[in-house]
Amino acid sequence: MNTKRQKMSGFQWLPALSLGAFGLLGTGPIAAQERYPTRNVEIVVPFAAGGGTDVLARLLADRLSRRLGQTFVVLNRPGANTNLGTALVVKSRPDGHTLAMASIGLAANPSLYRNLGFDPLTDLAPISLIANAPSILVVNPSLPVGNVRDVIALLKAKPGDLNYASYGVGSGPHLAAELFKSVTGTQIVHVPYGGGSPAAVGVTTNQVQMLFASVLPVLGLVRGGNLKPIAIAADRRSPLLPDVPTFAESGLDYQTGTWFGLLAPAKTPPEIINLLNATTADVLKEVELRHRMEEQGAEIVGTSPAGFHAFIREEAARLSIVIRNANVRLD
Repeated sequence: MNTKRQKMSGFQWLPALSLGAFGLLGTGPIAAQERYPTRNVEIVVPFAAGGGTDVLARLLADRLSRRLGQTFVVLNRPGANTNLGTALVVKSRPDGHTLAMASIGLAANPSLYRNLGFDPLTDLAPISLIANAPSILVVNPSLPVGNVRDVIALLKAKPGDLNYASYGVGSGPHLAAELFKSVTGTQIVHVPYGGGSPAAVGVTTNQVQMLFASVLPVLGLVRGGNLKPIAIAADRRSPLLPDVPTFAESGLDYQTGTWFGLLAPAKTPPEIINLLNATTADVLKEVELRHRMEEQGAEIVGTSPAGFHAFIREEAARLSIVIRNANVRLD
């Protein structure tokens, strides 16, 4: 199979930075550290419970609670392709007590919506890019395919007859599938769900036949035999699923994935942003946390607030190309 090398929106893994670099940011005045947080902190996850973003947010919330002496609570607010939960954070008081755990949709939505209602680059204050996660193609076990070539052959034999799940229009799985369709010249019908867990269940029950997901929400279902893994869209096999080949091994040069990052409302005081960034950096050094995130399929990154802001800007520009090519637009 000869295909032109293509990657979703130029999606590239950021190397895992030396977490010691976070220390350059400082943590602000001691008085600011003593004042914050003064009550429970809400981390809004704009997806249903059980998905990859939710899992990582809960792991992070537990550690931040221990470090900062107040409870960090995860609130699931799915809807409108993450815009419902994100808008909640944008409109919140900028005092660090309402945060967002965002993913790739944050960078995609400005190109998807004519009237988004907020600008991710100006209405949110990045704290840190937490982790990356490559996509894996999983299918219902009853689907008569065993590898990428089988999938492509079946799709071409039955154009438009099979469905794929996503977490919503413009979500990582949606854009990954649209790129796959473009690369392979196939037709698959899009069926959006409210998050990673519902989408995965949709495939296990054969409401839809396939899903391009991060490893996090499907790992248990794959290991339990409820989902059949086909290939992983990375440059190497996952140590969690060592028997699953990469797309490249199957003859298709195709890499894609999603990412997870922590943000606050714009105008949140810099000392709070820096404190959260520095504390997150310390948390991401914990061996137990790193192990638990990695066993979920995540590759820990860690950035400065400025680095995360630049990353979102680049992702927005790259994703705009994928969205334009897929001719996807929402009102």
